[in-house]
Amino acid sequence: MTVSIETGNDHRRANDQQRLDWLRLIRSQNVGPITFRQLLTRFGSAAEALAALPDLSRRGGRRQPVRVCPVADAEAELAAASDCDAEVILLTDPMYPELLRHITDAPPVLFVRGNRAIASSSVAVVGARNASAVGMRFTGELAQALGAAGLHVISGLARGIDTAAHKGALATGTTAVLAGGVDHIYPRENQHLYDAILDVGAIVSERPPGYRPTARDFPRRNRLISGLSRGVIVVEAALRSGSLVTARLALEQGREVFAVPGSPLDPRARGTNGLIRNGAALTESADDVLAVVAPMLERAMPPPEEMSSTPIPVAKDPTQHLDSKMEVNADSADSLLSLLGHTPIDVDELVRRTQLTPAEVMTILLELELAGRIRRHPGNRVGLP
Repeated sequence: MTVSIETGNDHRRANDQQRLDWLRLIRSQNVGPITFRQLLTRFGSAAEALAALPDLSRRGGRRQPVRVCPVADAEAELAAASDCDAEVILLTDPMYPELLRHITDAPPVLFVRGNRAIASSSVAVVGARNASAVGMRFTGELAQALGAAGLHVISGLARGIDTAAHKGALATGTTAVLAGGVDHIYPRENQHLYDAILDVGAIVSERPPGYRPTARDFPRRNRLISGLSRGVIVVEAALRSGSLVTARLALEQGREVFAVPGSPLDPRARGTNGLIRNGAALTESADDVLAVVAPMLERAMPPPEEMSSTPIPVAKDPTQHLDSKMEVNADSADSLLSLLGHTPIDVDELVRRTQLTPAEVMTILLELELAGRIRRHPGNRVGLP
């Protein structure tokens, strides 16, 4: 299920109360980006959705009330953003990155330092933290050439390939996407690089200022790196690495994947060589990337006049509309829950197997997620927590 999020053509930004309500909703217990969108589609505003959370979670089988983010916590988060000169950008704001807006699990709220306008002519460059000297040099030269050709380079500020990509693109602009808050610099040795990026590009995160990331935050961050980009270039990657996770997410988001070949004797090349074997574009220079990306830049996004004037997300497909008064009987919910395991299953498959309507399945999943009984996964899949 993909819910379409539209922006207004009058370039209005959300007011302070909307910003506060959105932050409270996305910070409430068991509310993720997809559930957030469904709640706004169902109730029309974050304020109405916040009021409905306790009842929805109860209907999903939760015994204790779901934790709703207090007003004071959201106000403190907004104050922290102001203190570190970070812009709080909502999914419906005109300056929200257009490419990112179109992924299914786009973050409702972004924090951005530096240049708030992130170019849609962006490509990501990612790879191993323990990169080889040759890989680092190639990455720097590649990023420099991509920037000179008019592409904006995005990476994750990590050691190795990420660092080389940012440094190579400093002359033309680069964006760092962080797993922690926009004021949490990791690794610390990249402090000077972080400062340089602020001068020429942007620092982006969906996490609040001051937040220190855990291991699970990095895959979430990787979906933003790919979501902000037309394509993802992997330079060096072991068979099980975060870079391959980023490549997989890119494919799920409909992005192009590029891979730089390497020696079969180098474990850092096994991931990239495997990507090429499975259809990624073999990349030996910036020209290989430009040949694929340049035609994309000629295909413009939908013009403003085709978008809704409302600042609230809407569902275009009636079968995806969530009725705020819909209640599903317990037998239907139990039947759906029995089909779930710890291996994620596609939501469309659940619709086929249960013979429920898409709206009924979405209602059940929404209530189960708020109750903490299921977990959403990338690619419109769900499973047991």
